[in-house]
Amino acid sequence: MTKVPHIQIENVTRKFQVSGGSLVALDNVTLDIAEGEFVTIVGASGCGKSTLLRLGAGLDTNHEGSVIHAGVPVDGPSLDRGMVFQEPRLFPWLTVERNIALGLENSGLPKSEKKQLVAQHLELVGLTAFAKAYPHQLSGGMAQRAGIARGLVNRPDVLFLDEPFGALDAITKTRLQDELQEIWAKERITMVLVTHDVDEAVYLGDRVVIMSPRPGRIREIVEVNLPRPRVRTAATLLQVRNRVLNSLNETTGAIDRERPAAVFEESATVSKQPITAFA
Repeated sequence: MTKVPHIQIENVTRKFQVSGGSLVALDNVTLDIAEGEFVTIVGASGCGKSTLLRLGAGLDTNHEGSVIHAGVPVDGPSLDRGMVFQEPRLFPWLTVERNIALGLENSGLPKSEKKQLVAQHLELVGLTAFAKAYPHQLSGGMAQRAGIARGLVNRPDVLFLDEPFGALDAITKTRLQDELQEIWAKERITMVLVTHDVDEAVYLGDRVVIMSPRPGRIREIVEVNLPRPRVRTAATLLQVRNRVLNSLNETTGAIDRERPAAVFEESATVSKQPITAFA
């Protein structure tokens, strides 16, 4: 008997109404995600990566096709689906522990159990000593850890992450990537991460979903069949990275071929450079 995917995105199209007509952000996208899998999504800006994430989380339900979680159609937000945004979005007037506790606000759990869960997740992300601190007293990396803890505290089935490390410096980003991988290995929660960073996508993902430029379609899905913990400089990992980069380069080349000659000439020196990330 075939196992039913944990997340099923079937023939999904998302259009936005704009002046003069409609803009197709996603076009007939189909993607199955297994329970406990870590899937990363990469592609050029505007290809619909974040839109796809919002559809999966139930933050946007105005689409054609179906989005199903654990056999049930997604028709809105749910405690079963956590979300971590590009910015931590912490309330400045609340302490770190109270910001994390917001993830349990509608859980119906007893106060004592909520307190215990918050303490556990403060420890999980290494912020126990900063439980009483306010957001302005945290570094960018610490604030993002708090956002991750808030997304995890109610033990969701799925955690969606929308470029959570995009605004961080390289050293902090690397450290948090390692911590997120450890959390995933420990909690075994299904994770779906959108990123512009190809190295990040390959390092963290079981599969890398490569999106084509708008209208967003899935161009290719690359398997990362490598043991964990992974070594960033390993030749096998770099081979997968290069395959993803080549696929992205091909999509960028397709865009360039469609541009007017004057525009192409203006950007030719840039387009010839190796692509390491899409801004």
